[in-house]
Amino acid sequence: MYPVLNKFFGTSSKEVQKPLQVDTLGLNPQRIPAHIAIIMDGNGRWAKAQGKVRTYGHQVGAQTLKTIVRFAGQIGVKAITAYAFSTENWKRPVTEVKFIMELLSYYLTAEIDELNANNVQMRFSGSREGLPPAILKKMDAAVATTKNNTGIILNIAVNYGGQAEILHAVRAIATQVQAGALKVEDISAAVFEDNLYTHGLPAPDLLIRPGGDQRISNFLLWQIAYAEIWTTDVYWPDFTPALLVEAIKVYQGRERRFGGLVSK
Repeated sequence: MYPVLNKFFGTSSKEVQKPLQVDTLGLNPQRIPAHIAIIMDGNGRWAKAQGKVRTYGHQVGAQTLKTIVRFAGQIGVKAITAYAFSTENWKRPVTEVKFIMELLSYYLTAEIDELNANNVQMRFSGSREGLPPAILKKMDAAVATTKNNTGIILNIAVNYGGQAEILHAVRAIATQVQAGALKVEDISAAVFEDNLYTHGLPAPDLLIRPGGDQRISNFLLWQIAYAEIWTTDVYWPDFTPALLVEAIKVYQGRERRFGGLVSK
């Protein structure tokens, strides 16, 4: 069905993969961020620099995510939320949007056995409205297949926007209040978080943005309130486990005060 993608990704394996050999010298295993959020930026610009079409960058970027999730789980990261497709990305050329949807569909078909074999739990964050029914069916199947896995959580943000998520939560809470199921005085941060797309996940400790831009692009606006931010000019397709180690080392060198003071 997707000959180009099949040629690129190859055959999925159900075997447990061997650990990646990456230099982690200087990394404190006791201070690994539990949840890392990643804005996978620069796919199109990377492809253009290679003399390729933008869609090729998305293909390579999907492989990069696979490698990073594998290594992150290996060093003790508990969850990764990857920004795959925003609510604003529908404005991109129709051919590019169609390809991204096909890529997601193929990924959920070809890679799910391997993810499951390697104990990865799949989740999705974002609005289901507007996504093709076939994609939604595969997303639901991926969640159901991997729900009992106890390894790293891969949370893919699809048709996601931080502002839209907050509005979604507000409307959900308002509906509960209107129905008499919730009192206004009982609305708390915990209640609000239970109505976000990311409910059940801890707030990200570290936000990584490749591609050189210095903005958060409507990503996890509530959740990253106290996340450490690390950016690099490297485009996402060229992002490596070694760069992830570098980002975590910088994270470990910072004082996380959460608005307070650090006791010396």
